[in-house]
Amino acid sequence: MAEAYGWSGKNLRTQRILHSASGTTFLVPLDHSLADGPVSSAADFAGLVAAMAANDVDGIIVHKGRVRFLPTRRLGRLALVVHLSGSTRHAPDADAKTLVGAVAEAVALGADGVSVHINLGSSNEAEQLADFGGVSDQCARWGVPLLAMIYPRGPRIADPADPALLAHAANIAADLGADIVKLPFTGSPDTMRDVVRASPIPVVTAGGGVIGDTGKFLDQIDSTMESGVLGVAVGRNIFRAADPGRLARSVAQRVHARLGSRNPLTALDLALAGTTVA
Repeated sequence: MAEAYGWSGKNLRTQRILHSASGTTFLVPLDHSLADGPVSSAADFAGLVAAMAANDVDGIIVHKGRVRFLPTRRLGRLALVVHLSGSTRHAPDADAKTLVGAVAEAVALGADGVSVHINLGSSNEAEQLADFGGVSDQCARWGVPLLAMIYPRGPRIADPADPALLAHAANIAADLGADIVKLPFTGSPDTMRDVVRASPIPVVTAGGGVIGDTGKFLDQIDSTMESGVLGVAVGRNIFRAADPGRLARSVAQRVHARLGSRNPLTALDLALAGTTVA
């Protein structure tokens, strides 16, 4: 039954998303262009992606149409994750994400994984969860890893970094079939560690808003990795940097050095096999 639902395919593709030596992952989302506007000029986009590939980034996240503009000969081992959700900041409710792509399209594009975005507490949360469930089913059938980006946002959310709320978000992702969940950082390695321990699946943290002080930003990466997460997914702080490639290299060094006594690769393998980690 596991073979019929693509678990071997999921494991194979997952290896491409993880760093081969550490088992951790450093992803750079470049999907912001749909929601907020260009991440770079059209002429500079290929160079930005090539800089990520050359500086030990493990994968990028883009929308399906953007794949056409990737510098395929310069990608190396850079994994491709196709984002399937969208909204724009001009909408009446920018938190109301909707599906704009499908797993089959991502497979046809050569994707190593797909991602969906759910805003917990938004006005159309029910629709987002239903979409998530449908994508999860297709990922199982196609053997494609699923990254769930779950952010507590909406009129009923008092504290989007509340550890209890983030632990709930992580379990929503696991319950509906995600393989990895992307969450905001709580701001403390101790409280983030509690979130990681409560999650049946590996956690990556979002980079958040732009931090102008490079030292402070890298300190946050260190604090995040100390909590035992699988890795980080940092967009704005990388592509808005004066030298994105150089900063990406600094982040990669920190993410890939934080293996220690834990084994996130084993944890992810167990999660893909449907086994929780003690």
